[in-house]
Amino acid sequence: MIYRVRHVTRYAYGGMVDLAAHMLHLRPRPLPFQRVLSAAILTEPPASHRRDGLDHFGNPVTWLFIDAPHDAFEVTAEAEVEVRFPDPPPAAATPPWERVRDLARAGGRLAWQAAEYRFDSPMVPALPAAGAYAAESFPPGRPVLEGLLDLNGRIRREFRFRAGVTDISTPVAEVLRRREGVCQDFSQVMISGLRALGLPARYVSGYIRTRPPPGQPRRRGADQSHAWVGAWLGPEHGWVDLDPTNDVVVRDEHVVLGWGRDYGDISPVRGVMLGGGEHGLSIGVDLEPVGEEAGAAG
Repeated sequence: MIYRVRHVTRYAYGGMVDLAAHMLHLRPRPLPFQRVLSAAILTEPPASHRRDGLDHFGNPVTWLFIDAPHDAFEVTAEAEVEVRFPDPPPAAATPPWERVRDLARAGGRLAWQAAEYRFDSPMVPALPAAGAYAAESFPPGRPVLEGLLDLNGRIRREFRFRAGVTDISTPVAEVLRRREGVCQDFSQVMISGLRALGLPARYVSGYIRTRPPPGQPRRRGADQSHAWVGAWLGPEHGWVDLDPTNDVVVRDEHVVLGWGRDYGDISPVRGVMLGGGEHGLSIGVDLEPVGEEAGAAG
């Protein structure tokens, strides 16, 4: 499946910004199962200096510096991406979750890519309460993917999707208590619980295809950024991505921007400014399959 992505972020400032430095995670990550056919980032005002590179986790990142006074800032990221996620292994064929925990704890050659995702991070501590919640899905000896799928489904059934009751600073403990929130919250609850059990888990940022109601046209700019969980199955099977908001294994309707320990590692736009005061923010996202309109017309 090939998708065309357009992500527009607009800031309107209460006062003039004299200098600004921004870090952007808005270019999709090239992966064995995700081929980035094109990617571009445009800003208004244009950057005085720009550098593209990779962050600690291997994600594409863009650093910008703007020295022209401005009272608004707009970033437009566009890309075409071909997605071919592999099917996960049979759940019953994955190792017992305790074996995966012990390998991650030992680190070394077999677990070097996973070990750092076992530990607390600033936004996702390994809370005992989250561990107790997750433990219901991991009785002794259960294959790790069976437990992950069970936990993924429980969060979808037992938490209510409700926008506006949380924000990026809402603690995991509060989300666990309220049992409501959005994709970021559900992902971080799941990650916290897995880490409390000693299982490596990472926060994945990207996009998910949304479909309009039957008979209704797609609304431009109505899609949103999305978040889900990457979980380690051990050195033989590697990583699998799970979406607790929708209770699915990630396959062909998600596009990966990048991953880290939590949202703070891969926030789409982060900046430091001189001036500006209060600001307003608007975001518009479109994720469209290439050729969908032509196919529908035929």
